Amino acid sequence: MSEKKGRVYLIGAGPGDAGLLTLKGKKLLGEAQVVIYDSLVNPQILKFCRPDAELLFAGKTMGQAHISQEEINELLISKAKEGKTVARLKGGDPFVFGRGGEEAEAIVQNGIDIEIVPGVSSVTAVPAYGGIPITHRQFNSSFAVFTGHHQGEDSDYDPAQIETLVFLMGLNNIESIMKKLLEMGKNPSTPVAVISSGTLPEQKSVVGTISDIAEKTRVLDVQTPATIVVGEVAVLAEAIGWYEKKPLFGKTMMVTREKEASSEFAELLGSCGAKTIEFPTIQIKPIRDTGEQLLSVRNLEDYDFLVFTSVNGVSNYFEVLASHGKDSRDLKGKKIIAIGEKTSEELLKYNLTTDYMPAVYTAEGIISLAEKLNLDGRKILIPRALVARELLPDTLRAMGATVEVLCVYETLVPDYTKEELDLMKMRLSDAEIDLVTFTSSSTVTNFFSLLGEDPELFAETGFACIGPVTAATLLGHGFTPVVTADIHTTRGLKEKILDFYLS
Repeated sequence: MSEKKGRVYLIGAGPGDAGLLTLKGKKLLGEAQVVIYDSLVNPQILKFCRPDAELLFAGKTMGQAHISQEEINELLISKAKEGKTVARLKGGDPFVFGRGGEEAEAIVQNGIDIEIVPGVSSVTAVPAYGGIPITHRQFNSSFAVFTGHHQGEDSDYDPAQIETLVFLMGLNNIESIMKKLLEMGKNPSTPVAVISSGTLPEQKSVVGTISDIAEKTRVLDVQTPATIVVGEVAVLAEAIGWYEKKPLFGKTMMVTREKEASSEFAELLGSCGAKTIEFPTIQIKPIRDTGEQLLSVRNLEDYDFLVFTSVNGVSNYFEVLASHGKDSRDLKGKKIIAIGEKTSEELLKYNLTTDYMPAVYTAEGIISLAEKLNLDGRKILIPRALVARELLPDTLRAMGATVEVLCVYETLVPDYTKEELDLMKMRLSDAEIDLVTFTSSSTVTNFFSLLGEDPELFAETGFACIGPVTAATLLGHGFTPVVTADIHTTRGLKEKILDFYLS
């Protein structure tokens, strides 16, 4: 029997923004058994890896290589020879100053199949996020790209013949680069733009000239990684620059939703320019195989209404049905009430259309809706969390309905190490976090359970709540929200946050 043959995918991760990873790169990351990644790879991209993938860091920390290039080559080869599918994930494009060519040669020389997936290069992407087109008919018809590491050495290029120069990895040598450009005939007033942490929420753009840009970057404490653009196109940064003008740019926001749902909300805030920190304060744990669930499934025909008060209630209930050989077809003829848009969208995944949805996405909203329905003598099932307010079932019973609450999941406090919690407290006390967002009462309660209620810790931090119930829970802990959404969805919360900062 022949030995299973491994292969290597050499994937460009793009310049920083996880949204700039190519579709093919994302697909192959989801297939790889081993992922070897560099320090410039956005950690958000690693979420696209399969859950059981072996993740190996091979970048630089504080300027020091974690492992040598030769060791990286050997690692790629050895993992592939074990018969594994290996993804080599490199910042930007692997073939643009990324030593991808050396790795590809080593892989091929060892008889291993390779596939190259180009990445969006910082050469074009970072200037674009800074508002700079590296070609423009009015300013240039050529550009050249250089690595900035060796600009103190002799070079045979003539910058006078190249209208736009792009330097990667050149910030630490910017003074010598500018000096050399002057020596080779460039005008001291030639515009220069330096874009630090391009395409990321930490991006900082500085515009000057060859004569003063080194001093400007020093005074403004511009940090690596940075891309340097020299040429007349750099003046367009101030006119076209768009990314740093986003309404939430420069703001850092904490997302406390459960891990499975936090990324979606983080992306919403990120689309407005915010830097997001995901700090889930709840963990969803399914409840299965209870006697109540078995009895409920057996008596499924008895229910007139099903009321869903959360997305998790929907997904977990249908998992319960599936475990007993049932699905949405067994709910034929029953009326479905969903608390809001997201819950209704989740029901569509199971081919169920919502019959009723309240105008206000709260238990109180469902109660207002129920008052218009004749529920006297009706039997209602509410699949929900183990711990929840009893207002809804109690009120529906008072209307004459028979109400059965079925617990299909519970919310727990996630496990964090002391070091992780201390780091989060330090970020809060150092005023690094502008706004903490809460999407349920349990996120509030667990947040303070994890971090305590010391007012000084949150002196420079605001709180935003998805609705009045969550806001009331926050008030119960002694803190007042600066934002409470009128429409009780994450999109509604995002819009209210925008209103708060724009006003």
